[in-house]
Amino acid sequence: MNSSNYRFCPQCAHPLAMLGLEEDSGLVERLRCAACGFTHWNNPTPVLAGIVELDGRILLARNAAWTNPDMYALITGFMEAGETPEDGIRREIAEETSLVVDELSLVAVHDFQRMNQVIITYHARAHGTVKLSPELVDYRLSPPEEVRCWRAGTGLALAQWLRGRGIEPRFRDDPPRPVAASPAT
Repeated sequence: MNSSNYRFCPQCAHPLAMLGLEEDSGLVERLRCAACGFTHWNNPTPVLAGIVELDGRILLARNAAWTNPDMYALITGFMEAGETPEDGIRREIAEETSLVVDELSLVAVHDFQRMNQVIITYHARAHGTVKLSPELVDYRLSPPEEVRCWRAGTGLALAQWLRGRGIEPRFRDDPPRPVAASPAT
């Protein structure tokens, strides 16, 4: 929940206000309750993302809530209390695709300030038959060199993973690459 959604103290129901208080780094203004001292820290939420590889191809899925029919992205989800990031991404992949993860490796940790999140991205080699959860409506399996990245959040981690494999990423908004002319016969 971002700061703009917090208006009242969850402990005493007194209105919250931006109040300064000395912290380790100096005077810091945060939403605070003047009545009971509660502080809304507004810390980023950990989100897990999986670059799911199935039979050498990358799985991208389309969320049921998205209105753009051309938007496909990585498998993502929130980390739950009591689980490690590795256990969480294994769970998310299983819940959303029915795939079983065989190998898992950390790709990157990125901040996603627009959503007040920290995204922890893994590469996951998986096996099984894709069966989507109701949260997803479609998926695509593409060779890594054909995947198009996006310029925010998990798209940056996907681009980083591709570069690590010697593949220069292409982004959705890149102009088409010129087609080589055929030699005249």
